[in-house]
Amino acid sequence: MSTAQRPRSESRKAVVPELAGRILAHASAQGLSAGTHLTAQSLGDHFGVSRWTVSQALQLLADKGVLRHEANRGYFLSDAELAAPEQLGLSTQPELTRVYFQIAEDRLRGQLKDRVTETYLRQTYQLTHRQLSELLRKISREGWAERRIGYGWTFSPILRTPESLEQTYSLRLAIEPASLLEPSFHLSPEAAARLREVEGQILAGGAETMTADELYEHAVKFHETLAEASQNPFFSDVLRRVNRVRRLLVYRAMVDRQRYYRQAREHLHILDLVEAGRNREAADAMRDHLQGVVVNLRAARPGGDTPIIEDLPPGS
Repeated sequence: MSTAQRPRSESRKAVVPELAGRILAHASAQGLSAGTHLTAQSLGDHFGVSRWTVSQALQLLADKGVLRHEANRGYFLSDAELAAPEQLGLSTQPELTRVYFQIAEDRLRGQLKDRVTETYLRQTYQLTHRQLSELLRKISREGWAERRIGYGWTFSPILRTPESLEQTYSLRLAIEPASLLEPSFHLSPEAAARLREVEGQILAGGAETMTADELYEHAVKFHETLAEASQNPFFSDVLRRVNRVRRLLVYRAMVDRQRYYRQAREHLHILDLVEAGRNREAADAMRDHLQGVVVNLRAARPGGDTPIIEDLPPGS
């Protein structure tokens, strides 16, 4: 196998167990019963991957006893009660995303120093040069680490405590409701339709099957789209900057995906008000939406200056 071919092969191998976990979570979220036929075409369309990749994932689930394979017919849910992906050693998120979250958690716990070398990161997290470069580009774009002049990387000293995250919500409470009241506010029907479609997908089961990154990005997109609709570039620019750095603190809330259903319903309510031209009520609803996060944050804050956030509606 050539060097040029190896990354693609490794990537495919990594995708299969992730996809198998997502298929299992999807079947559970949809309440599919034993004997349900799972087709590569429909699952490929749903997850946006090739039928070949889906077939590999289905075979993996069959090997684990979740599915049974019938010659010339395909794969069917077995009689066994559906287990959580984690119980079968499967993950619903890409491997690099998992490592990204591990780096973030280690940073939040103070287990990563302010300054590190690429060699240390590569050896600690067992990454290739290519994988580490991809992760560091992502982390750098989000603003919580930057390359040092000459050698290594420096992590940002901010946004490591519950107080830091609460401060970002104080800023958002000041600008997001106000952006809806700008005289120049205009949300195009096309933009509203795109937002509504995504929230509908989440309520239809996407809260269980989308990756943590996808759910976070969808929520961020909702809020940034409304800020951009104000036609005031200062609102949207500040919000984008805040969203880039706060991801480090909110990602852990991905554990409880039930919150996404409530978040989607609140988003749709705000959207209904905006489309009806009732922007003052929409601003009040946005304020309540964000204030609810702050209330949960304060209630969940343990004693001491702990850097870990666990009870927040992520992406809100």
